[in-house]
Amino acid sequence: MTSLTVSGRVAEVLSSYVSDVFGVMGNGNVYFLDAAEKQGLRFTPVRHEGAAIAAADAYCRTSGRLAAGTTTYGPGYTNALTALAEAVQAQIPVVLVTGDAPTSGPRPWDVDQAAIAAGLGTATFTVTRDAAGAVTRQAVEYALTRRTAVVLAIPYDLAALGAADEELPEPSAPKAMDDVDGGLGQVARLLAGARRPLILAGRGAHLAGAGLELRELADRLGALTAGTALALNLLNGEGYLGVAGGFGTDTAAGLMGEADVVLVAGASLSPFTMRFGHLLNPDATVIQIDTAVEPTHPRVDVFVQADVKAAASRLSSSVDGETAAAAWRAEASRRLAVGAGHAAGFSETADGRLDPRALASALDAVLPERRTVVQDGGHFIGWAPMYWNIPRPQDLVMVGTAYQTIGLGLASAVGAARAVEDDRTLVLASGDGGFLMGLSDLESLIGAARSAIVVIYNDAAYGAEIHQYGSQGLTERPMLIPEVDFSGVARALGAESAVIRSLSDLAALQEWIDVGAKGTFVADCRITSTVRAPWLTEWMNATRAAKAAVAG
Repeated sequence: MTSLTVSGRVAEVLSSYVSDVFGVMGNGNVYFLDAAEKQGLRFTPVRHEGAAIAAADAYCRTSGRLAAGTTTYGPGYTNALTALAEAVQAQIPVVLVTGDAPTSGPRPWDVDQAAIAAGLGTATFTVTRDAAGAVTRQAVEYALTRRTAVVLAIPYDLAALGAADEELPEPSAPKAMDDVDGGLGQVARLLAGARRPLILAGRGAHLAGAGLELRELADRLGALTAGTALALNLLNGEGYLGVAGGFGTDTAAGLMGEADVVLVAGASLSPFTMRFGHLLNPDATVIQIDTAVEPTHPRVDVFVQADVKAAASRLSSSVDGETAAAAWRAEASRRLAVGAGHAAGFSETADGRLDPRALASALDAVLPERRTVVQDGGHFIGWAPMYWNIPRPQDLVMVGTAYQTIGLGLASAVGAARAVEDDRTLVLASGDGGFLMGLSDLESLIGAARSAIVVIYNDAAYGAEIHQYGSQGLTERPMLIPEVDFSGVARALGAESAVIRSLSDLAALQEWIDVGAKGTFVADCRITSTVRAPWLTEWMNATRAAKAAVAG
């Protein structure tokens, strides 16, 4: 009999891919967690099963490395589904190691977990005694290759049984994607002839490590550059316009709308990036370079399937001499210098609560410069990308936007806290509604983080619903939340905290930072619900226009 159990074999193979596991222990995964510890994997306990996947997801987004979440079968598994769906929708490779029904057949309390996973768009890999290692490797390679979440199921009756010996081949190296020469030749000609070229980078460009190559190409062309929220500051430098979409300034959006040739590098062109169809000039030629098999948006005129980094390098070497865009950057710089930035907000509001814009600006000056920001979903999501200095794309982890969720912020902060470098401070931005959903994992964050600051935009309401539906005259009673003293809750769990009712109250946070920023500080910021975020106004206008078009 081999010395490794089925759970041991799973943990052994996983240990060649991951260093961190997040989860909640139960009957279905207790043997796996025992084996994981023996393999030297670092286990971070969380208090809700959804946090197991959300933390592993955020760990990957922050570090670029795979992590695993683990739950028991049945209710533990179903508790993780929202976070699993978010990882699938956001294309984040994550492995959920879970217990499952025994091979002898389902018990009265078992559910068809594989069918549930299929409904979310993800695959389930169920291990056997004979191929526990091979199935584990297959699951991990599937997640990495397809950039998605997978479920690795261990049947309950196999978890502690001996596993067969297996000769596993070395993991295959990822295949490089060939550039399409003819397509890139056409792209080079279009870019060289552009008078107002724009390069728009997305998360795919960040993941490909293409920042330097794209900046060099932009410099050769005299192009302006921009990024999606998930590629924030990837192309920062001369000619950089900031974020494309609702988090950007109107001046920058106006310049993007004047571009005659737009190179979209590793961006899917979501409705938010495209300002719901209003970002780009209808006459602009839109080129997309992506690893996708086909264009991801109907506005794309020329599509090249290629690695963005390699393609950008090839394009740079293809552009010789002065292009037609020599004056484009200079004109843009003049307009940006005199153009309006983001609204500063008011020092006082009618209801006496903080203007979130003024708060965000003040926080940027207080928060440690070396910061990694995690955002939950909610009305407040634009304030950090708009007002905070976030130097690198991996320092902004936006969870919930893919699946339109709230409540995953605290759990995601646990994973990000495990992934950040030692001298960076983890900053979580959350709304009060989402924070209450994930409240059990405030304790997890306090235990996991070396240095963390939690900023709660507390408007005693579900803010997005107040603006979208309360403004239409619908009853606001279900949209309101009794004002919670999050500061008191945080102190009870072992964090430092303060209620922030005025900008001067941020002195308590500044003092905590000045003495070393060790542990977790919760800033319970009492903001007004009377200020509507620009991105939400844009969304609401687009929704009304779509409804009017259908009605007409």
